Amino acid sequence: MTTQRTALVTGASRGIGFAIAQRLARDGVYVYGTATSKEGVASLNETLGDAGCGLEMVLPDEESISNALDSIAASGRTIEILINNAGITRDNLFMRMSDQDWQDVVGTNLTGVFRVTKNLIRAMMRQRWGRIVNLGSVVGQAGNPGQVNYSSAKAGIEGFTRALALEVASRGITVNCVAPGMIETDMTSGLPDSVAESLKSRIPLGRLGQPDDVASVVSFLVSEDAAYITAQTVHVNGGMLPT
Repeated sequence: MTTQRTALVTGASRGIGFAIAQRLARDGVYVYGTATSKEGVASLNETLGDAGCGLEMVLPDEESISNALDSIAASGRTIEILINNAGITRDNLFMRMSDQDWQDVVGTNLTGVFRVTKNLIRAMMRQRWGRIVNLGSVVGQAGNPGQVNYSSAKAGIEGFTRALALEVASRGITVNCVAPGMIETDMTSGLPDSVAESLKSRIPLGRLGQPDDVASVVSFLVSEDAAYITAQTVHVNGGMLPT
């Protein structure tokens, strides 16, 4: 009999994280999804049902991370699959970007990944099996005006992924990055038609991606079929950034 795997998906209450949590649950994984509000937790509980539950976690707050992980430990489950998806934006031109804008984005999007992973990787090493997928972005390589903080954090995630993968490969743990391009989420749905069309014109496939396009890649990377893939960045961008 196959033992059910357990996953933690950060930033799972909407968008790409929500799609990933749902997909892993359909794959038979028990999913803990995090949200920054009680409303988000309630939504996850309703969506996941018996296949998982929601947890409140605010990155990069160490106490918040500890409380959420203590709740998981109390349930008797061990996280074997970690999806570092949570992230924020504080866009502004560099000359107008405040220290707080920088600290907020790098603290959540990069330091948050470090702290959650650090708390969970020891158990993966003991059991000699683990899957870590970090969500990057096309702007981590391409850059984007007004997103120096976000682009820096996402580029950092790629470096974090490669270095960590080399450290833990001998313990049966794979670490990969999935870098989405322009994905249709709450953030992009409010764009004016002219802006949306301009974005589409930069994408060879001629459309914005869907959250499920990203979730499908994550599903593969955490499966046994991807056991020989590690230290890689997989781009999901419709050809927007040829590699």
